[in-house]
Amino acid sequence: MQAGLDQREAALQRMLAARYAAGAPDALRVALSGDDPASLSRLMHYSGYVSRAAAGIIAGHRAGVLEAERLARETEARRARLAEVEQASRADREKVLAERREKRRVLERVAVELRKSRREIKVLRADETRLARLVEQLGRIVYGRVERVPEAERGQKSQALAAPFSRLRGKLALPVAGELTGRFGAPRGGTAGVESKGVFIRAPEGQPVRAVAGGQVVYADWMRGFGNLMIVDHGEAYLSIYANNEALLRQVGERVASGDVVATTGASGGNEESGLYFEMRHLGRAFDPLRWVRLK
Repeated sequence: MQAGLDQREAALQRMLAARYAAGAPDALRVALSGDDPASLSRLMHYSGYVSRAAAGIIAGHRAGVLEAERLARETEARRARLAEVEQASRADREKVLAERREKRRVLERVAVELRKSRREIKVLRADETRLARLVEQLGRIVYGRVERVPEAERGQKSQALAAPFSRLRGKLALPVAGELTGRFGAPRGGTAGVESKGVFIRAPEGQPVRAVAGGQVVYADWMRGFGNLMIVDHGEAYLSIYANNEALLRQVGERVASGDVVATTGASGGNEESGLYFEMRHLGRAFDPLRWVRLK
């Protein structure tokens, strides 16, 4: 459009220059010239055509100039808009790159946590295997010894132990008063992949831990992952396990009655909170202790 305007403007300049050089027709001068009036009339008529055509060309040129100015303003507005879009695109690109870097950092952190969790799972499983192996050994020793005891003496011992342990289901009391924060079957230590075989009762350090029923202490020592650990045999292949204790107050071989204090709560098993980790097992297999106790 600008090139067309330049050509039109050059043509107008030539036309105006020619008309200026020829001089504008004057009616008085034409009348006094003595020329043929008919030819003068035709000349004046043709001159009107030329003048109107020139006026049209000038009006078209003026409209073209206005349109060119409008297009220039629109072009400038579009250029500004493109600059804004480019700036926004650059900002979005920086944001995407920043999010990508943050995602990479998160993935690296998650990978580290996964490796740590795998190590923790491996340690927890090793601890559980160690406890299961201990319970199995104790079962062979204790129940092997019971089988060698004469029937008459075994009857006297069963009378001394009052009611069989299997009849106490739903009548036991939890070994310590506190808040139940870990349940049977829940992820142990907050680590998915290793289920807890017992319950964790949060309580301040030094609280008394009581035997849930009468029986005989068959293990009292420290074990990795469980701290100061005590195991009480209640007969009929039932065992109660008390772990994470601050102190053990009974020794192997001692007989205890229901409610006797056997230990005090602590955090010797590596737990972040003090309290008691409590399990119950039958024939070496763990079961939910809450099904055997009165929560009140």
